[in-house]
Amino acid sequence: MNTSYIVLTVLFWVFLFILFYAYLGYGIMLLILVKVKELFKKKVRIALPEDDKLPSVTLFITAFNEEDVVHDKMTNCLNLDYPEDKLDLVWCTDGSDDSTNALLAKYKRVRVLYEPIRNGKTAAMNRGMRYVDTEIVIFTDANTMVNKEAIRVIVQRFMEPKVGCVAGEKRIVNSNTDNAAGGGEGIYWKYESALKAYDDRLYSAVGAAGELFAVRRNLFFEMDKDTLLDDFILSLSIAMKGYKIAYTPDAYAEESGSADMFEEEKRKVRIAAGGLQSVWRLRPLLNPFKYGVLSFQYVSHRVLRWTLAPVILFLLFPINLILAFSPTWSIMYFVFLLCQVLFYTLGVAGYIMAKKRIKNKILFVPYYFLFMNWNCIRAIPYLYKKKKQGTGAWEKSKRA
Repeated sequence: MNTSYIVLTVLFWVFLFILFYAYLGYGIMLLILVKVKELFKKKVRIALPEDDKLPSVTLFITAFNEEDVVHDKMTNCLNLDYPEDKLDLVWCTDGSDDSTNALLAKYKRVRVLYEPIRNGKTAAMNRGMRYVDTEIVIFTDANTMVNKEAIRVIVQRFMEPKVGCVAGEKRIVNSNTDNAAGGGEGIYWKYESALKAYDDRLYSAVGAAGELFAVRRNLFFEMDKDTLLDDFILSLSIAMKGYKIAYTPDAYAEESGSADMFEEEKRKVRIAAGGLQSVWRLRPLLNPFKYGVLSFQYVSHRVLRWTLAPVILFLLFPINLILAFSPTWSIMYFVFLLCQVLFYTLGVAGYIMAKKRIKNKILFVPYYFLFMNWNCIRAIPYLYKKKKQGTGAWEKSKRA
C-alpha cells in the first residue's frame, strides 16, 4: 500500500465525516445535547407586563424602490397587535427613485428617512438608527409580512435580561409549487428553523435572519457600510458581548420564494459571500477557550458550511473515483462512488425538471443542495468584487 493511497484514504474519511457533521451530524448531536440539558433544567419564560408598562418599540424597515409592496406592508404594520403609542414605524428609503416615498407619505404614523444616494442596506441602517431611541428595535424587510402577534412575542423574549437579540422565523410561502427555487428554499428553511430552535434551547441561536429580528437599542453599533450580512454580523457581535440570541418561531415573517433559480442564485452568492466576509470579521469567535458553547455552535452550524464543506463536497468525488479504481480495489469505495453518482444524477435531473417547470420536490432537494454549495464557491470572486467597490448594495432578487 503506497503513501498516496494512504493519504487519499485518510482525506476521503475526514472529508466524509466533515460533510456528514456539517449537514446532519451537528443536528443529531444538538438534539441529544438539548434533551440531556432539559432533563436537569427547563427554561422559564417571563410573562409580559400590562400594556401600559410595555417597552417602546421601533419597527425599522430599510427599502429601495418598494412601491409594489408599500400598501401591503403598511396594512400589515398597522394591524400588528401592540399599543399604538408604544410602536414607532420607520422606513429608511435610501436611493429610492420610484413612488415609494410618495406612497408612504399617505400614512400619518410613518417616519420616512430618505437619502437620495444609495449605499446599501447596512449604510441605511447605520444612518437611520441615529434617529431611533426606543428600547427595542425590530428590523424587517419591506416584502415580508409579519404575523399579528410577532411584536408581543419578541418583546416577551427580551424580558430575559441576558437576551440581547431576538430572531424570528423566516417562512417561505409560494403558490408556485413547481418552482425549484421556492420548493428547495422552503425545505432548506424548515431544516434551518429546526436547528435554530435547538441552538436556542442549548445556549444561543447562531445569527438572525434579516426578514425579522430585533435588538436592544443600546447594543446596536454602526457596521462597516460594505457589510453584506448585517443581520448576522450585528446579532453575533451582540452575542460576543455575553448576550444571547433568542429564537422564536411564534414571531415569523412570510415571503415568497425566488421567482426562479436565476434569481435565487443572486441571493445565494451574496449570502455565501457575506458568510465568508463574516467568518473573517468575526474571527475572534473561533476561539472556544473564550466563547465556549457559542464558538462550538458557530463553527458547527455556520463556519463549516461556508468554508470547508462546499470545497470538500466537490473534492470528494474525484478522490472517491481514484480509490474505487485503485489497485487495492475495495467494494466499499465502489458503493460510495455509486451513491455519489446517483446523487449527482438526481441533482442534474432536478435541474432539467426545474428548467422545464416540471413539479418534483424530491429531485429539487439534491439539486438545491448542489446549487447552494456551488454558489458558495462562486461567492469568492463576488466578495472580491464587492471589496473593490466598497459598498454593501446588491441587486434585489425577484420573488415569485
